[in-house]
Amino acid sequence: MSVVAQSFHIFGLRAGVTNNVCYNDEQTIIFPSGNNCVRYNVDQKWQKFIPGSEKSQGIIALAISPNRRYLAVSERGDRGTITVYDLQHDQSKKRKVLSAGDAPVQEFLCMAFSPDSKYLIGQAGAPDWNLFYWMWEKQKVMAAVKSTNPANPVYQISFNPRDNTQVCVTGSGVFKLFRYSEGSLKQTNTQRLDAQNYLSHAWVTDDRIIVGTDNGRLLLFEGGDLRWETHVVPKPSTRDSDRSLPSKGEIEQSIAAPRITAVATYSKGFACSAGLGTVCVFEKTEEKDNYRRAREIQIPQDQHSYEPSNAEHQEILTLCISPSEETLLASTDHGQLYSIALSSAEIKGEQAQFEFLSYCFHSGVITGLDGCIRKPLIATCSLDRSVRIWNFETRSLELYKEFQEEAYSVALHPSGLYVLVGFLDKLRLMNLLIDDIRIFKEFTVRGCRECSFSHGGHLFAAVNGNVIHIYSTTTFENILNLKGHNGKVRSVVWSPDDSRLVSCGMDGAVYEWNTLTGKRESECVLKSCSYTGITMSPDAKATFAVGSDLTLKEIADSQILREIQSDVSYTSIVMSHSGRMLFVGTSAGTIRSMKYPLPIQKEWNECYGHAAPITKMTITYDDQFLLTVSEDGCLLIWKIIDKEGRGLKSEKEVTYAEEILITKSDLEEKNQIMLELKTRVEELKMENEYQLRLKDMNYNEKIKELTEKFIQEMEALKTKSQVLKSEMEKQQLKYTQEMVDLIEKQSKEQQDLESANNQKLMLEYEKYQELQTKSQRMQEEYEKQLHELEESKSLALEDLTEYYETKIEEKQTTLEQCQDESRQQVREFEETIKQVEEDGDREILDIKTKFESQVKEEKKANLLLKGETGIMKKKLSSLQKDIEDRNFEIEKLKLEQQKLQEVIKSLEKDISGLKKEIQERDETIQDKEKRIYDLKKKNQELEKFKFVLDYKIKELKKQIEPRENEIKEMKEQIQEMEEELERFHSKNTQLELNITELQQKLKATNKEKQKEMQRVRDVEALVKRFKTDLHNCVGFIQEPKKLKDTIRELYDRYVHQSDVVEIVGVDADIQREFARQREHLERSVGSLQKKLVKDTDIHRAENIRIMQENVSLIKEINDLRRELKMVRSSAHDQERVKISRKQFSPDLKGSSLDNHISPVVARINFEEEAERIMDLQKLEIQRLRDQIQAQEQSYPLRPPSGGKLPAITT
Repeated sequence: MSVVAQSFHIFGLRAGVTNNVCYNDEQTIIFPSGNNCVRYNVDQKWQKFIPGSEKSQGIIALAISPNRRYLAVSERGDRGTITVYDLQHDQSKKRKVLSAGDAPVQEFLCMAFSPDSKYLIGQAGAPDWNLFYWMWEKQKVMAAVKSTNPANPVYQISFNPRDNTQVCVTGSGVFKLFRYSEGSLKQTNTQRLDAQNYLSHAWVTDDRIIVGTDNGRLLLFEGGDLRWETHVVPKPSTRDSDRSLPSKGEIEQSIAAPRITAVATYSKGFACSAGLGTVCVFEKTEEKDNYRRAREIQIPQDQHSYEPSNAEHQEILTLCISPSEETLLASTDHGQLYSIALSSAEIKGEQAQFEFLSYCFHSGVITGLDGCIRKPLIATCSLDRSVRIWNFETRSLELYKEFQEEAYSVALHPSGLYVLVGFLDKLRLMNLLIDDIRIFKEFTVRGCRECSFSHGGHLFAAVNGNVIHIYSTTTFENILNLKGHNGKVRSVVWSPDDSRLVSCGMDGAVYEWNTLTGKRESECVLKSCSYTGITMSPDAKATFAVGSDLTLKEIADSQILREIQSDVSYTSIVMSHSGRMLFVGTSAGTIRSMKYPLPIQKEWNECYGHAAPITKMTITYDDQFLLTVSEDGCLLIWKIIDKEGRGLKSEKEVTYAEEILITKSDLEEKNQIMLELKTRVEELKMENEYQLRLKDMNYNEKIKELTEKFIQEMEALKTKSQVLKSEMEKQQLKYTQEMVDLIEKQSKEQQDLESANNQKLMLEYEKYQELQTKSQRMQEEYEKQLHELEESKSLALEDLTEYYETKIEEKQTTLEQCQDESRQQVREFEETIKQVEEDGDREILDIKTKFESQVKEEKKANLLLKGETGIMKKKLSSLQKDIEDRNFEIEKLKLEQQKLQEVIKSLEKDISGLKKEIQERDETIQDKEKRIYDLKKKNQELEKFKFVLDYKIKELKKQIEPRENEIKEMKEQIQEMEEELERFHSKNTQLELNITELQQKLKATNKEKQKEMQRVRDVEALVKRFKTDLHNCVGFIQEPKKLKDTIRELYDRYVHQSDVVEIVGVDADIQREFARQREHLERSVGSLQKKLVKDTDIHRAENIRIMQENVSLIKEINDLRRELKMVRSSAHDQERVKISRKQFSPDLKGSSLDNHISPVVARINFEEEAERIMDLQKLEIQRLRDQIQAQEQSYPLRPPSGGKLPAITT
């Protein structure tokens, strides 16, 4: 049968969670406890759990939506997440999980929902401190912005209660208002405020925010501007006067300004924390911006504590007001929840006091836990110096008391009437009275970390370091002292029949002791493991132990029978009384339930409940509930059920006792008080009866007087009603006569209006006929004008075509001339080359026949000639390139010609389009003529508006100038901020590198430290063993032979251990070599980092240079494109202007050709540009011709070959 532990009830509050208490509805609150969020019904006392995620490292913050439907939970992890739960669902169904995307966020410190609950904001922590804005239902990050820097942390964020786009952020030196627009969050308040530590804030209205600081100042901002300010100073309470003189520390605390850590608003005003243990309520005044301090609410003194005033020194972390504004909740840094009805606070006046919402919780690590058999009670103790007695059946706190010392262990007597508590100085046995925990006996056991009553209750065991003392509960004598552990004992368990005791310790030993003789019956030692918890099976045959080696061990007959490996270290273990279930607590705060006998494979059910390592566990006597406590200060009650959710049937019927302890003096006092109260009640009854009779007499007299008055008033009202009826009849007659007269008047007026309207209609009809004749004449005139325009257009087109055809012919003739000239140049060059080659051949032949002796000289001449020919070839190639360029230019001209033809075609299309437009405009002319009259009227009205708008425009221009100056200032600030950002990024990267280096060094030093610690432990263990053996040897000092033999055994056993010295020397050499290698690697890494920095700087400079060049080129391209667009648009606009002039100027019939001058001029401009290009080309051709002539003239300067040969023969 597989067993599961289900969370049933929890006692405790996590104080470190932001906004750790909020209202779900008027009766239900939500608060974090352990690794859960708890829904707690204040009236019915039930709890429902919202478990945290599996890989969570703890809850950071809570936020509830304004409609109380959704709860957002922020959890720390490798990647920080926010989980949104639907509270309308009975099991609080998980809706969405939000994250920061690719950003490295480990936690979200605070959150807030938008007024319509559709958006969510979250403030991420170090290192980036980004503010994220989600549309959470789509898991979409709408915007993100860096809200602050690591030096100024943010404490609270919130939405405007009526605006989804406005967000407020406060923190240390941070007060910023952001607005979401166009996909980004932009800061709206730019006023520079004093650098203060803003701890909390709340929206009073949709444009006002109240902010609290750490020096007791309350600031009211409206639109980012400071409107109101006050200092919160707590008033001295009346109970302060009853105390003795205050200490120096209390005087300093009273002088220091209170920290305003929480603010909550409601319809009448707001409430805020005002220092330690105090809340101030402010209410609105009749003045606009002011609030007055109405009352003060304080945390009461704790009468169960040795120092009652300690409760007043709690700091309030969160304030929350119920939806109906009836109740105020407060959570403190000691993990307590307080509440007060605001109506009762008003009645009590200025000095009202909080009450515990449910019960007083532990505020520190819970170190001890135990249960009993005869009563449904649990005892817990904690480092907060308190001992508490809980009832797991009624889920209530029965008793609690605070002491002067920290409590380390607790044991509850099986009868439930006594409790044993281990304090720092002594072990104390105490009686559980009806309303107190009173010390009965003290034992001189210092720092008792573990104690336990036997199942019969006649004995108890107390641990003192590595010794276990067994005392009698009846005589309080120390019966046995169990010595054998070398380390501290961590856990002890009694067998069911109390005949044996099992203990485990940090020395890795598990011993089974006989409680009658005090001897060890079995032992199992594993020095590599430090045990933390132990339990025993009901038949006392098997023992189960857990420790630091991540295993669960089953031990029987001094041998480990079975080991179950784990991924988490186990801290405690407990077995059910039926022997079928085994529960293990882990260092991660989880519970693992296993079947017994233990399975071969790893099979367990894991339950999540606590947020810190579990310190103690126990199971109730009927196996119905599992109880666990943890370092998070929470007590969790688990219900043990099977996989199908059914509770287990208990084999033993348990009937709980109802008797309690009370001292004789207390009982006599209570009886005396009862008698006094009874007499007082009787006296009050007599007084009340007498007062009631007097009141009855007075009330009867008053009733008689009232009845007489009512009778008189009734008669007066009757007479008034008769008078009113007669007046009403007169008025009715009058109104009927008036109605008849009005009807006759209306009929006469109607006849007159009909006759007048008929005459007007006749006049309007005649006007309509005249207008129709006018419109026909206008149509005829427009048709004539259109016909004339078409003829003028056709003539203009013919002229344009003839003009362009002549131009094209001229261009073609010029092209042919250029081609002929280039051909002649090529022929001339070819002829010159041929002549040069023929001259060279002739000279070579003559030199061969006549001057064979001078071959060397001729070779030199040949070389010179070859150089000259190379120069000529280069010139030839350059001329060929020029020819190719000319051909390219000719092709360009052809393309331009094609473009001109396309322009002509486009013009023809425009003409056809214009014809269509003329037809359409003819149709629209009639409609426009009708609208002209209406437009004229509108024009008159618009002229009136124009004067008003001109005046407004002037005023707006005046307003624009300061805004532009502000924009410039903002841009400068943004540039400065970007520069600062770059500097911070560079610093962050350098710091991250330093951190990684230091972390590596730390890891290495930690490893070395662990090795050294292990060596020290081994040596200490060896020394201890040697000491014990030597102690045994000393016992034989009277017997020399035995002494000699034992010394020889000692020598044989321990002399071979001297090799350790050599190993230590070798280890030292290895460490030196390791240190040398590490230093070498660190130097090489440092040099590589410097090279990387230099390379990045060089690449950055190159990238910037390339970007600048690209920018300049793009600017040139854009300028050229703009010029081209301007030219085209100007040409097109001129054409349209001329066409519109033709349409609306009927008098200019004969000047049709003149109307087309402007498009022709536009085309002429284009042709002038082409002619300019042709002129430039002609100049280039002329320049080339001049160069050729100069080269031809330079050739005669060289002596011809024919003249040179005769000179050589002489």
